[in-house]
Amino acid sequence: MFDIGFWELIVIAILGLIVLGPERLPGALRGLQRTVSRVREFSSNVQNELKHELRIKELHEHLQKAEQLDMDKLPPELQRSVAELKAAAQQVQRPYAPKQESSATPKSDDSSKHE
Repeated sequence: MFDIGFWELIVIAILGLIVLGPERLPGALRGLQRTVSRVREFSSNVQNELKHELRIKELHEHLQKAEQLDMDKLPPELQRSVAELKAAAQQVQRPYAPKQESSATPKSDDSSKHE
């Protein structure tokens, strides 16, 4: 990324030692390290989100092609994309599916309470 050699790093270290002094230099280096790690983490998160969005767009385009063609005569790549989309849709809907009541718990009859 940057074309910094060994001697340039030595010059920067000496200037940092002169300007900041030996007391504040370690704290400044730690702060710089934290900032660089935050920037790297942010850039990797953005990159992952972009990859995810591009994959979603690709799957959406494949689904549009599949809708235009006959679903039985799709190329293998489009069939895989449709299968992935169906699996993703089922996975998303699973937490929101209504819970089935078990047959072991008896239901109370409201009409028998009023007698």
